[in-house]
Amino acid sequence: MLRFLLNDKLINFSPSQADLTVLDYLREHKKLTGSKEGCASGDCGACTVVLAELNENSKLRYRAINSCITFMSALQGKQLITVEQLSQDGTLHPVQQSMVEHHGSQCGFCTPGFIMSMFALYHQTGQPDRNAVTHALSGNLCRCTGYRPIIDATLHACSNKQSDHFKQNEQHIIQQLQNVKRSENNNSQLLTPQSRESLKNAILTYPTAPLFAGSTDLALQVTQQLKQFERLISLSHVPELQQLVIQDKGLLIGAALPFSDIEQSLLKYFPSLNELISRFASLPIRNQATLGGNVANASPIGDMPPVLLALNATIHLDNGETRRTVPVADFFLDYRVTAMQPGEWIEGIFLPYLSSNSHLQAYKVSKRMEDDISAVCAVFHLQLDENKVASLSCGLGGVAATPASIELESVLLGKTWSDAATFELGSTLLNGSFQPIDDVRATKEYRQQILLNLWRRFWLETNTHTRAIATRVVQLNVEAGHA
Repeated sequence: MLRFLLNDKLINFSPSQADLTVLDYLREHKKLTGSKEGCASGDCGACTVVLAELNENSKLRYRAINSCITFMSALQGKQLITVEQLSQDGTLHPVQQSMVEHHGSQCGFCTPGFIMSMFALYHQTGQPDRNAVTHALSGNLCRCTGYRPIIDATLHACSNKQSDHFKQNEQHIIQQLQNVKRSENNNSQLLTPQSRESLKNAILTYPTAPLFAGSTDLALQVTQQLKQFERLISLSHVPELQQLVIQDKGLLIGAALPFSDIEQSLLKYFPSLNELISRFASLPIRNQATLGGNVANASPIGDMPPVLLALNATIHLDNGETRRTVPVADFFLDYRVTAMQPGEWIEGIFLPYLSSNSHLQAYKVSKRMEDDISAVCAVFHLQLDENKVASLSCGLGGVAATPASIELESVLLGKTWSDAATFELGSTLLNGSFQPIDDVRATKEYRQQILLNLWRRFWLETNTHTRAIATRVVQLNVEAGHA
């Protein structure tokens, strides 16, 4: 039995279908058709709804999600808010009224999704600037209006916040959610274990049932491939998989934590990952997607495995009785094949901190800036000792059947980093190590060239000598009036 609030009503729901999505539940079961199906893959945002849940301080946190690729287990113990709930007694919510006043809607198909993303931002603390607004709307596409009036509407609404009926009713909702017992769903189709022991038993009972957390990848098999799952096991409610532990030597990140929950800590200790993380899908996806899922699916074009390879991360595995660790370099065995044994799950991922002489850079090349899959992803991690290579590791995506690495250090260790010969040695090794494939995102020749270009970019960006030359060139251009 799943227990949650649908807008302001308590729902007790036993799913008869393991892979029922939130969108299909709303449209088919509840006839709430304001949420639309556009792409059925989390790309367009027409299906956007908002989940309100209690944070560690027993306050409500509002997050936009894509209902088309979210399974029903995500609602357990939370409030699901749809566009139908925003107006009150015939009066539009401030974000809706602002959309009208700024002419942000034409055909209207995408409008409910935009409204819900705006609503989630409206309930964040502080007053967002234009960058924050575009970030919040990064998961929503509009084909006819144009984004300027929509952004203007969002800025206006969030700059003139009022106490809406959600704020006025907040304590009542908090009380209701506190009273909703986070009991395990004993339905044999959709299992939601809440302990290590119950997860072990669920897997023993149903060894072929897929495990999932955010469902942003697994759900695509349902919505895009029309696959049906008889049973599913959710990992989202197991406490051990929800921890983020700041240890002496690194971060231990629970496998089922959404990216939105780990982003701040990742950027605190690995600030150079900012661009890669901001381009990791869209905000609604990051509100559901997990690091564990990004690793477990073993996709050769996943964004985070190259980072883990470059950092020499460690995968923590568990089967309910025995825990073990596997270096990430030994985890990816073949296309979509990992070192996980039957009955195991990923409990967490350990990322060692950077040293003071470390240089970490992550590059992603894709057809779109946001919410797109990499053609090539390259992450390089260099440690220098007086301009000599002390260590060098990398992680690469899109160039092999698995997330890949290469022994650059064995060739370049002790070499002078600023020497062009060092760069050429690395280029030769990278050029001869992979045979990329052609697909809809890129040709093999393009991938090979991009990989070499990214290596060159990294060498230039981390080379003190070349940076000094580049700075001097800019200064000369300014002095000559050319810049």
